[in-house]
Amino acid sequence: MDRFARLVSRVLRVPVAFVSLVEENRQILPGLIGLPEPWAGRRTLPLSHSLCRYVVASGRPLVVPDARADERLRTNPAVTDLGVVAYAGIPLRDTDGLVLGSLCAIDHQPRSWEQGELSDLEDLAAACSAELCLRILSAKSRSAQQVLETARAAAEHAQRDAQRLEQEAQAGLDHAELLLRASEELAQTSGLEDVRRRVRDLFVGAGKPSYVGLLVADKDELHRVADPDIEHSVEQEVLTLSVDAAFPSARVMRDRRAVFVPDRETLVAGYSPVAVRFFDRMGFTTALCLPLWGSRALLGVLAICWAKRHEVDVTERATLTAASGYVAQAVERALYLDERISVARQLQAAMLTDLPLADGVEISALYQPAADDHMIGGDWYDAYHLPRAANSDGETSALMVTVGDITGHDMHAATIMGQIRSMLRQATLDHPPYSPAAALAALDAACSILPLETSGTLVHARLDPVDGSPDWTLTWSNAGHPPPLLRAPDGHVTQLLEHDVLLHRSLGAFDRTEHRRPLQPGSTLLLYTDGLVERRGHDMDAAVAQLIALLARHGGGSLDELLRRISNRLAHPAPEDDVVLLAVRTPVVAQP
Repeated sequence: MDRFARLVSRVLRVPVAFVSLVEENRQILPGLIGLPEPWAGRRTLPLSHSLCRYVVASGRPLVVPDARADERLRTNPAVTDLGVVAYAGIPLRDTDGLVLGSLCAIDHQPRSWEQGELSDLEDLAAACSAELCLRILSAKSRSAQQVLETARAAAEHAQRDAQRLEQEAQAGLDHAELLLRASEELAQTSGLEDVRRRVRDLFVGAGKPSYVGLLVADKDELHRVADPDIEHSVEQEVLTLSVDAAFPSARVMRDRRAVFVPDRETLVAGYSPVAVRFFDRMGFTTALCLPLWGSRALLGVLAICWAKRHEVDVTERATLTAASGYVAQAVERALYLDERISVARQLQAAMLTDLPLADGVEISALYQPAADDHMIGGDWYDAYHLPRAANSDGETSALMVTVGDITGHDMHAATIMGQIRSMLRQATLDHPPYSPAAALAALDAACSILPLETSGTLVHARLDPVDGSPDWTLTWSNAGHPPPLLRAPDGHVTQLLEHDVLLHRSLGAFDRTEHRRPLQPGSTLLLYTDGLVERRGHDMDAAVAQLIALLARHGGGSLDELLRRISNRLAHPAPEDDVVLLAVRTPVVAQP
């Protein structure tokens, strides 16, 4: 009984609902939700606080938008003591048609009850009545076994009635269970694949369909959302349908209403031979196609198909229609999230720098997004030339490179990343002679003043050619980032462990330090983000050691090939976090 009350609360979105049985001097509440103490603990109400007694007295539903404005009810203590304002109660009857009580929905605010809501409440009341009748008849059946032999015929008749009512009650419970599971399961979905997966597992019970399909509208077409876990021949054969196609699901979009095909004869009479052949190949006999209405438009179609002829009565159709409402809400939310994620991915990709052409310097980068589409990260890389010094005679300008990781995995993190990337560029170019530490210090100062929720790590480095020499100089400043790796031409790899604290707006302005290393011709610098070496259940130190070994062994070849090898060996096929790799190699001196 509590389940029926809980289902009424969820389907009609009311704070209070209960199953009420009215006796001569009290009202018993075998099922309830939302009723305050002490009434909830006692599970009874005095008749003075009962609106359900009017349902019992009249034998008809009682629907009140505002009890405070009702001449008969406004003085009822239920209004003041229990906060009853809007009330809708449907009679609960036994097998003889006697009204036992009511299934009611209560709101603390005035409410205009919609016809669809009242229809759902009537369907639930019918299932609840069947369950009550089953309990009554079961009790009668047990008592009948103890009476005289002359009452055996009556007991057998009662047992047959009980079996019939049990079947009806079970069907009602199946329908109620479907709506309850739909409200619970579909409220937690994210993308369309997740919605499709949960829809597949939603429909259970005696009338379980052989196939439930989800089709989403896109302009003049319906696109079938394929099951991510199970291959269905339906989804392999017809993935896209024109809205003009002579199929039941396409007719839903044209007529903007539910379409029911009870048997093959109806299909042949009303649809194209292509649709008939398709149904025959799939083994479908009965189909119910329901429109998925969003808040602003028709989103698509829920197609429910049975292999054997299936009678869809009024109660089942009402239940499936109500369930399709939950599916539509989940689809609308998924489409919205997918659109946001797509925009975020495009934004993130747009902010990744095209690598510059550096005279003799090789440079390569690799970005691998997290496997979860909802994990929009703040990882980035950057590389650009610095202005040539006025007194420099060299033809090659210095090169600035950066790899960073802003905390978070959402649109906000991607946005902050774009701002930090631009601010760091500006801070670098505004502070000749382009000190990495000075640029980071300026970034710290700006972040401590501006309203940016900044948190993350990065390495900011400058590579300078040495005038009159084939050598280069590396200058870098590390804000809490994984140590860069430097490979000498002989294959020896060094971790550049020097670092300062991470980037965080609460730390304020900070005196950043920078460090220098001479680079021989053919030296390779490798920068990366923690998604490459940090994974739950794995040793990070072992991953770094493997990275060093890969760089030592393959760092003398193509940089593109080096990054692919590293990604294939270390990055998980379905990474939990974004991965960024950036490699720079100084020019190799040509042999005479």
